[in-house]
Amino acid sequence: MSPGLDQVAGWSLVSFSGLVFTYYTVWVIVLPFVDSDQPIHNFFLPRFYAIAGPLFAGVLALVLIFAFVIYVNISSKKTKKS
Repeated sequence: MSPGLDQVAGWSLVSFSGLVFTYYTVWVIVLPFVDSDQPIHNFFLPRFYAIAGPLFAGVLALVLIFAFVIYVNISSKKTKKS
């Protein structure tokens, strides 16, 4: 039996997440212990982005969550008045 499209999409997302996790782990945990003249440093951005990227993504996620909650509260108040 061949896998369905949902299963292929699921495995693709899991694989992509695993690659991102491995890349970030090497970037943040392993790379500080490697000499800066090694060529592996060419594959990674400066360490500033290791903190700034997730911080920006977290703030953006919180803003979107709060905007959604406010939208739901306002729309539910309008339906109660009607």
